Amino acid sequence: MTDNSDRKPVFTDKPASPSRLADGVSDAIAAALFDGRISPGEPLPPEGEIAREFGVSKPIAREALRQLTAAGLIFTQQGKVARAKALSGEPMDRIYGYAVRSSLKRLQEANEMRLVIETGIARLAAERRDSQGLETMRQALADMAASLHEPSGFTAADILFHLGLAMATGNFMIRVQMEGMRSVQREVSELFSRRANRSDADWRATIARHQAIYDAVAAGDADLAEQKIRAHFVAADIASLEVADKLGGRS
Repeated sequence: MTDNSDRKPVFTDKPASPSRLADGVSDAIAAALFDGRISPGEPLPPEGEIAREFGVSKPIAREALRQLTAAGLIFTQQGKVARAKALSGEPMDRIYGYAVRSSLKRLQEANEMRLVIETGIARLAAERRDSQGLETMRQALADMAASLHEPSGFTAADILFHLGLAMATGNFMIRVQMEGMRSVQREVSELFSRRANRSDADWRATIARHQAIYDAVAAGDADLAEQKIRAHFVAADIASLEVADKLGGRS
């Protein structure tokens, strides 16, 4: 994209007096990304054009783009204009990944966070029952059944199930939040798989818990959906403690 003073402005939500100019610029560009004025993969205007549209210097425009890059909303390459990224939970996922791998305490806190968040998600999913989300949950259940005793495939199916649960709410921001918790989900699922005494009955019990969550959501029973997901998290926490003891107690 080249500088073009006649181009129609993209960034219309400019704060009147931002505390920091770069913050005001990055907020306005982020708003354009979130409301679809700039699509994933689409180039942003060059720094000079952004600076001119906002009435700021090029260094201020450059700092705003750095902020958006750090937030995972755009990507940049040397000598090229910045491009919009598909909005996802990737930045949160990286942070949570570092945290849950650092200690058992952080893992348990993350699992507690998921319990708080996903009980609400399960209730809303049961109330709304978005068809795409329900289909994703069904596919995940089938993938789990096909991946018994195969940890990597089972973990992928487990993560897909919880993404489907979020999708069933029909709420885009909830879906992004669930994507951001993939590292937590992966760590907990892998802890289950590392239990040396995990029997065939244990694998099938995990599937049964997920099936019970799906059945409650599909039936539109919000109270039951919350009850079933709470039971699922109790089991996950027990597994975390069991494995930690065998590993010498990560603290």
